[in-house]
Amino acid sequence: MEAYTDFAQVYDLFMEDVPYEAWKEFLVEMLQKQGIMEGLVCELGCGTGKMTRLLAQSGYDMIGIDVSQEMLSIAREQESEGILYLAQDMRQFELYGTVRAVVSICDSMNYLLEEAELEQVFRLVNNYLDPDGIFIFDLNMDYKFRERMGTQTFSEHREEGSLIWDNYYDEEEKINEYALTIFLRQKSGLYRKYEEIHYERCYELSEIMRLLKRAGMEFVSACDGEDHGPVREDSERIYVLARQHGKKTGCDRNTHRSMV
Repeated sequence: MEAYTDFAQVYDLFMEDVPYEAWKEFLVEMLQKQGIMEGLVCELGCGTGKMTRLLAQSGYDMIGIDVSQEMLSIAREQESEGILYLAQDMRQFELYGTVRAVVSICDSMNYLLEEAELEQVFRLVNNYLDPDGIFIFDLNMDYKFRERMGTQTFSEHREEGSLIWDNYYDEEEKINEYALTIFLRQKSGLYRKYEEIHYERCYELSEIMRLLKRAGMEFVSACDGEDHGPVREDSERIYVLARQHGKKTGCDRNTHRSMV
């Protein structure tokens, strides 16, 4: 699993159009519909902490986990809202106790290239959730990799730097490769070149459901990432809601609530 290193310096600059506020509102809606109005929530793959901070501002006690020291360094420079940031690989993450919910956005789960890795993350999440705690995560889907990204080159240019994104999607292997070339302006006015290569794997919803079950979790529901309706063949991104399973709780709860 690749960690953002040089790209961390300009990540927020080139991701400024990401609708974090809208995503936050939907996450909070899902949390509240599952009865989680407050309490401890962990974000896996928190990056520079934008969503972590938004959820903290919404009243949750947040833990942010990311494998990239560079991304976390930027996150810690911001107003922390009492957030605990941990530099950990999500495949091996450890918490000091259980949490009410775990969330993960910006296709962090797609970075797990092997089924065994994804299943292990699901097992760890199940272990660190309170009884009936929930896990909300998003995924990029085949339609996006194939039709929107494919084999293309994207570029953005700002005063602070430039980004060139060379994308290649292997439809047979379901692996998306993107090579990032970054030109970052230095104090001298000259530009320094950085290069990174990242990989994401496309998973079908049926595969996610199977791996959740094998990990001991309960699949609850999934929806389209844009209109929050049913998952379609042309869904570019989806949300998945799963619930902790196997721990004793003091009361029975409806285990098939809708996401919205």
